[in-house]
Amino acid sequence: MAKDKITPEDEKLILEAIKEAEKNTSGEIRVHIENHCESDVLDHATEIFAQLNMHHTALRNGVLFYVALKDREFAVLGDAGINAIVPDHFWEDITETVTEHFRNKQYAEGLAQGIRMAGEQLKAHFPYNAQGDINELSDDISFGI
Repeated sequence: MAKDKITPEDEKLILEAIKEAEKNTSGEIRVHIENHCESDVLDHATEIFAQLNMHHTALRNGVLFYVALKDREFAVLGDAGINAIVPDHFWEDITETVTEHFRNKQYAEGLAQGIRMAGEQLKAHFPYNAQGDINELSDDISFGI
């Protein structure tokens, strides 16, 4: 199981990054980790995005960080609301940052850095609204096989 590969310290670092990023935005960030990706990584990440109901946020501002550990695959996807406003190179910049950490076997640190980067854009375009802002999606890391 993929969960067995993530230490409690790694999980804590990732969850803290999600909470830090989301405290300043109405955007939602999820992380999904599994061992294998049997198809194109972007296609599979899109399927996971749908399975996690990430397209059900009011402002369509969910972001998914997808990792297939053993296959060394990574993808980051944003919903339509955030895709419409972030700079063209935004997702590529996050991918480059995260995969650079991965090459150095700093998986949790890479995810945390990428999450913070996404959080900055979410904060700029979807700021936190004290009146009525709710956490629409779980912050917990989801795990596949």
